[in-house]
Amino acid sequence: MTETPRDTPQPTLSLAEVEALARAAHAEQTDKAGRPYSEHLSAVAEGVRARGGDDDQIAAAWLHDAVEDDALSEEWLERAALSRRTKDVVRAVTKRAGEPPEDYAARILATPGALLVKEADLAHNADPARLAVLDPRTRRRLTEKYTRMRALLGLVGG
Repeated sequence: MTETPRDTPQPTLSLAEVEALARAAHAEQTDKAGRPYSEHLSAVAEGVRARGGDDDQIAAAWLHDAVEDDALSEEWLERAALSRRTKDVVRAVTKRAGEPPEDYAARILATPGALLVKEADLAHNADPARLAVLDPRTRRRLTEKYTRMRALLGLVGG
């Protein structure tokens, strides 16, 4: 009996390939301080790694803003050679237009592996050195937003 392509498991992208895709997808973007957006992605991926995250979570960290920022489409994510868990985590941490923060937090908490990715994202977003370069009003607004999300997720401390 010959093996059909359907019977052969699809190889998944390596972390290096995921990183390269994420960097390319966000290449033209900058963060609120005008820094290359890839710096944020790298920091979140490293934060996940430092917190004991596995390869699925690290891949999701590289892609955590890709769909939300329209850098990559939901259709791309569905077809991508990524584990189901990586795709689920990316979807969980992708904010939806008009979605209440409580619903967003509940989805993260209900998705295995997503909380660690969001924790690393929030940690980098709330980094005092990153916030210090923003105007006081933006810094205050973002600090309040990140503090509220950490509370909704049950994350304590900084």
